[in-house]
Amino acid sequence: MSTLLAPACAILPTWFTGGVDLLDELRTLILRHAAGQRGHSVPLIDGVQVSRRDEPNGPSAGIATPSVAVVASGVKQTLLNGVPYEYRAGQFLVTSLDLPIIGQALKASPDEPFAVVSLRLDPLEIAPLLLETPPRPPQYGGLVVSDATPELLDPVVRLLRIADRPDDVRVLAPGIRQEILWRLLTGDQGALVRQIGLADGMLAHVSQAIRWIRRHYSEPILVAELAALAGMSQSTFHRHFRAATSMTPIQFQKQIRLQEARVLLRTQAATAADVGFRVGYTSAAHFTREYHKAFGRTPGEDRTIFSAS
Repeated sequence: MSTLLAPACAILPTWFTGGVDLLDELRTLILRHAAGQRGHSVPLIDGVQVSRRDEPNGPSAGIATPSVAVVASGVKQTLLNGVPYEYRAGQFLVTSLDLPIIGQALKASPDEPFAVVSLRLDPLEIAPLLLETPPRPPQYGGLVVSDATPELLDPVVRLLRIADRPDDVRVLAPGIRQEILWRLLTGDQGALVRQIGLADGMLAHVSQAIRWIRRHYSEPILVAELAALAGMSQSTFHRHFRAATSMTPIQFQKQIRLQEARVLLRTQAATAADVGFRVGYTSAAHFTREYHKAFGRTPGEDRTIFSAS
């Protein structure tokens, strides 16, 4: 069952397989692999990483890439264009495109950390499996939340069991990753995951426009040129872009600009006004208003905080 604001629903009995609590084992494995790296992601295998937090954190902006994130304990909220997606223990989040998001752990403590494992969704790995699955009506969306089934949790657990054994990873990991992708393709979100693997699908075409915006975020956007790049008419492109990202191309570019501005304020010795101009704003006042709306502080206030830290 797909859900936007997921309830703390009980699929607990289905997590037990053969007397083993898969979710509890997943949590234990994540905490072991992430030991000493609290609050930071730990790469385990190519495209696989784990993360833990022992306390709630404030909103943190970033770019989410195509992936599936399975939560073993705790609760996290991710905002996409102001829309909240809440997911908790026993649920997973699919991200279908490169998207500007704001995330925070809502429930995390030393006794019950927020623990998550993420797996990159590579179109080249998904594509061969599409030949084995029947066609499904296309589904579009940047983020979706679903309950994890035992069939999905089981290979995720097995992948983390071998993550620190190089020979096992070399021989066994490709097959386990394929099994995880298969479970996603044949599960509730299979129609969306299928789109990620289609070389000529709508998501692939929208992704071309997204890559251009990310590389040229400080430049003016011409929707006609983006539509041509995606191989669509302007009206079709605008409709599909909004369906996939929940934003117009202009709104998407604004989010990228503001996130890049925050990185520059943190890492560069530049004034807030200079940063605004560097990311494409021609008005310092306009930049300040939009920055404050997005992050709750003005660029100058963040500049002072970052300089003191």
